[in-house]
Amino acid sequence: MRIRALNALLTWGLLTSASAFATTYDLSANGDTVVQEYVQPEAAVHAEQDETLLDVALRYRMGQMEIVRLNQKVDRWHVKKGELVRLANRRILPDTPHEGITLNLSEYRMYYYPPGGRQVMSFAHGIGRQDWKTPLGKTKIIKKVKDPSWHPPESIRREHAAMGDPLPEVVPPGPHNPLGAYALYLNLPGDYRIHGTDIDKIYGIGMQITHGCVRMYPEDIEALYRHAEVGTPVYIVKQPIKVGWLDNTLYIEAHPDLEGEEMSQDQRYAFALDLIRKATQEEMPDFDQKALNQALHVLDGEPTPIYERLPSLEQEQPAAMPREAGGAGSGSGSGSPGGYYHGS
Repeated sequence: MRIRALNALLTWGLLTSASAFATTYDLSANGDTVVQEYVQPEAAVHAEQDETLLDVALRYRMGQMEIVRLNQKVDRWHVKKGELVRLANRRILPDTPHEGITLNLSEYRMYYYPPGGRQVMSFAHGIGRQDWKTPLGKTKIIKKVKDPSWHPPESIRREHAAMGDPLPEVVPPGPHNPLGAYALYLNLPGDYRIHGTDIDKIYGIGMQITHGCVRMYPEDIEALYRHAEVGTPVYIVKQPIKVGWLDNTLYIEAHPDLEGEEMSQDQRYAFALDLIRKATQEEMPDFDQKALNQALHVLDGEPTPIYERLPSLEQEQPAAMPREAGGAGSGSGSGSPGGYYHGS
């Protein structure tokens, strides 16, 4: 516990000046799919004042459910001044091509791969609720609009009218427009968009509450709007369990089921085992059973190490060869064996 507390305090020194915008990660040259923002494995901050977890999430551009899962013993609505709050640090990239945009609905998070293949940007987002599900599959951006007007569909107008909150036929641009200041239109039937949010619903980022669109923080949608061009591919997936490598260690990341869906523990375990076998290329890998069970029970979205493999000969050789041997065999250390779990 003392070591964990020390790590948290050391990391806190790094986080106090953290950017309030989307996190950009460098992609590994050897194919590792676990990305990391801070040096310490565990990232945390002390609450600046009496506040809520939602306030901390907004400050660090995390989604509401994301920060709640990481802090299951912290009162969502009353974080005391000085109380330690865990933040996301490591993430496992979804199993999709490393191009364009990936929306992993299960973790309420987006991954954007700028052209060049060297980095990935990550953003929190909200998704469609149980009766207005965000569709899955591959699509693309077909239109970009700044300061969009919202024309609520008749079905949504009826819903709001029944709740005593009638909507006009057109909501003009402005702070109370649910689309926010930017919208990226997707090539899907039903007018689905990736868009910003109005000031009334900013704490709903990272929740399952929209009518099917993907909702982002104002600063994040502005950044995505600037970077993503018309024609950018968009992969919409649902991957509650992911595995990935970092420095010859295999990690697993597990998230709860979305509203209206249910996977039993046996199903979750079998699914995780299939991913582990695929990543290790072993029929019965000797993984850490206790760590796997804990990750599948807690479901906090924190990547957990479960398996370690021997480094390849090319990775070991530079450290083992004496300096006077010259340049022969002094590779970059990127020749790791196959079995990486990613979609590129």
